[in-house]
Amino acid sequence: MKLGQKDFLGIDRFTTDELRGILELAKEQKPLARAHKLPHTHPNRTLACVFAKPSLRTRVSFEIAMQQLGGNSLFITDKEIGMGTRESVYDVAKVLSRFVDGIMIRWFDQGEVNELAEHATVPVINGLTDLLHPCQVMGDILTIEEHLGSIENKTVVMVGDGNNLANSWLNAARRFPFNFVLACPEGYEPDEAIMAAAENDSASFCIMNNPHDAIEGADVVYSDAFYSMGQEEEAKKRRADFAPFQITPDLLKGAKDKHIVLHCLPAHRGEEITDSVMDGPHSAVFDEAENRLHIQRAIIALLVK
Repeated sequence: MKLGQKDFLGIDRFTTDELRGILELAKEQKPLARAHKLPHTHPNRTLACVFAKPSLRTRVSFEIAMQQLGGNSLFITDKEIGMGTRESVYDVAKVLSRFVDGIMIRWFDQGEVNELAEHATVPVINGLTDLLHPCQVMGDILTIEEHLGSIENKTVVMVGDGNNLANSWLNAARRFPFNFVLACPEGYEPDEAIMAAAENDSASFCIMNNPHDAIEGADVVYSDAFYSMGQEEEAKKRRADFAPFQITPDLLKGAKDKHIVLHCLPAHRGEEITDSVMDGPHSAVFDEAENRLHIQRAIIALLVK
């Protein structure tokens, strides 16, 4: 299978068939990788992993994914390259393209990631920006399909902030036939341009301010931190605004009997989600964490030559 894009910057840049191909490859690779029998399809290939934000899952999963394909990875911090300050984005793109076979970047500014991809001659994979988190949501869809079957006609309810995850869920709803509901306080809605694009593509979604109403009939209940890296100064206000949006056993009473609970991690236990839910019988949180590895390995396998 070939992808119609050189880079993996956002879910909306791919067709449904292409996204389905990534998911199917991840499903095919997963048991082989678990059994340490995955073929080394990418020997002598190197993935540069560029980080402006700390990470557990993103770093470990991308580095292991590249190793499982028979390749190598490099961990590079913003302090070392100073992209946009010490060196221009253009220069970093051109230099890295001479050294490595692909670039994964976990960054703040989506515009700088887009610019890096524009000038790089090797694939660029968006490991997270303030605007989008596409690899996470693709891994989430993989997890949903493992537990509940096809995502088609399922209802995914995200309870929390209209952040990069909500934006990527909206992009996913433009490509897959499921219902996306975001329950958030007023003033914390997703990106307006992404919501407009989802509307134009007739995606099934709605924004609600009452979490109990939003969660009625949910197949998937999705949680994320009330504040992220770079928002620490807002933490006190956000805790107050989001307090009614904590995922508790009482809130989950409105979901379907066979629902699953997801959280992208890291979790602030006792804030956005209780221990009893996080570790409860409906939780697929740690399956979800593992699936970051499997979906990202499939993306690398299809993009890196």
